[in-house]
Amino acid sequence: MSFGEQLRKRREELGISRAELADRLGVSRSAIGNYETGVSAPKEEVLLRLFDALRLKTQLAAPTGRAAKRLSEVTGREASTIHRLLEAQFDEATGRMAFFHDEDAPLACDAMIVDETSMVDLQLMASLLKALKPGCRLLLVGDPDQLPPVGAGNVFSDLIRSGVVQTVRLTEIFRQAQRSLIVMNAHAVNQGELPVLTATDRDFFFLRRRDPAAAVKTIQELCQTRLPKNMGIQPSDIQVLTPTRKYDTGMAALNVRLQAALNPPSPEKKERRFGETVFREGDRVMQIRNDYDIVLKNPDGTTAGTGVYNGDVGQITAIDPQTETLAVCYDGKTATYGFEMLNELEHAWVMTVHKSQGSEYRAVVLCIGRAGPMLLTRSVLYTAITRAKSLLIIVGDESAAYHMIDNQTQTRRYSGLRARLCGECGAI
Repeated sequence: MSFGEQLRKRREELGISRAELADRLGVSRSAIGNYETGVSAPKEEVLLRLFDALRLKTQLAAPTGRAAKRLSEVTGREASTIHRLLEAQFDEATGRMAFFHDEDAPLACDAMIVDETSMVDLQLMASLLKALKPGCRLLLVGDPDQLPPVGAGNVFSDLIRSGVVQTVRLTEIFRQAQRSLIVMNAHAVNQGELPVLTATDRDFFFLRRRDPAAAVKTIQELCQTRLPKNMGIQPSDIQVLTPTRKYDTGMAALNVRLQAALNPPSPEKKERRFGETVFREGDRVMQIRNDYDIVLKNPDGTTAGTGVYNGDVGQITAIDPQTETLAVCYDGKTATYGFEMLNELEHAWVMTVHKSQGSEYRAVVLCIGRAGPMLLTRSVLYTAITRAKSLLIIVGDESAAYHMIDNQTQTRRYSGLRARLCGECGAI
């Protein structure tokens, strides 16, 4: 049954006329007719009001904490990570992660909206589907042109390409102004066209730096002085991205340089060395693996829940050598790590483009330098550009950017999902 057919059926079950429903949603009566006949689909904010009007309990979810936070900000409603929603827990019997909610303990919702679905791998999607009760409506939102998930499969793309699942592709731009060069260049790159790299008065800039040392120096200056002084953008609102972890312009080396520039050593700041990494109070850090047991505390000391997940970004607020603990604040909630747990953290002044998925930043500085051919691809460049809300600065060699546009190479995902879906519906 299509979305429009389900809408009409539910509306009639509740005895609501098209006119009444239109009044509740703040749309025209013809819009309701278009929804029910499949001519058009409601926007996300209208869809939430629609589910409320139809007395459907709706749950919002995303694969990462940052994506869930952004979804909450956009909708004005609470959103959760999929892991937290399913109540992830450690199974001592198997030694593996397990979820409380499944087919035997389904989620208490009538509709589920998942944002940034392109980041959801096969295992996590299977777990989510098991936890939905029969008849639950599922809306998957995402961008199939972004990078595939880190885990196995390419679920979102396979679902779309199968032709089995009803799909609506949005073409109207909502995030930025239509004249934004960020938007224009993102669309150009996605179509295999060259972006505009010569503008000097918009929101998209290219700084040619063919020498890696010069590129690193420029990035440091942008974050430390040029953007704060000239544009009023503070370092906390700037995110540096790079395709790779290696080389002089990779994540590891750049993080060392930016830590020295933005959070230098000080007698007032405690430090703790872990391997080759020095963690310092004030550092921006990222959780790099799911930790379902770590306890989060509110500012008043009360428990705010458990679990910090891969990709969550916070700031080191305290290091205590006596108790051998380090405190990290994530969106106002503090997690405490024993020194033996510091392998779960890494600096986040700079992150890879892959790690940035699901997030948006006021200003993005993208470094394009030496990297493996599988990292210098069109999807990597497109994903990086679309992370910026107000300002994007590319530092590097334009020939590398042009190479990325021409390189459509993607790691093949042989999950068999698309083939199985097509087989079930009799398609070739």
